[in-house]
Amino acid sequence: MRSFEQIKGGMDTAIQSSAWFAVYTRHQHEKSVARFLAGNGVESFLPLYNTAHRWKDRIKQLSLPLFPNYVFIFGRIDRRAAVLQAPGIYDFVRHGGSPAPIPFEEIAAVRRIVEKGLSVEPHPFLRFGDRVRLRTGPLAGFEGILVRKKNLYRLVISVELLVRSVAVEVDAVDIERVAGDDAGNRCFAQWGTA
Repeated sequence: MRSFEQIKGGMDTAIQSSAWFAVYTRHQHEKSVARFLAGNGVESFLPLYNTAHRWKDRIKQLSLPLFPNYVFIFGRIDRRAAVLQAPGIYDFVRHGGSPAPIPFEEIAAVRRIVEKGLSVEPHPFLRFGDRVRLRTGPLAGFEGILVRKKNLYRLVISVELLVRSVAVEVDAVDIERVAGDDAGNRCFAQWGTA
């Protein structure tokens, strides 16, 4: 699998013919769909996170999809018939009847989080909130919505098309308010980080 930097470098020449798309899968078929696509030469991306699940008799570490029921694919839309042949895929995520491309920046943000091995988890989708940018660290320059959970700060990054988000832990000292975000002024004043 290529890193997001390699894909981004090739995007200038391929922008007219290739893009990121999401396919909707059957429940708990994301991993088998990603394996099938990779085995058939289709570049796919299935972001996973690690979590502990407790049953009555044991605790088990699991690797689960960040976006349940979705796998991202990169390629030309003319390959959609080959993609739809994968067992477990229902269809492309569509807008206006056509497969909807996902902005490169949204996929790049999720890829970087996963590749850096940062603590990440699914998060309820947020559209409004305190918009911040990371100044330093492995995600420097990325923007998202700042939230707080159990005295930890998290940057929520959203994939608008899927109406889904992920949250990654960040240090309060690494964040700065995005210019023109009045909600951010309230956030930093409230938490005393300004």
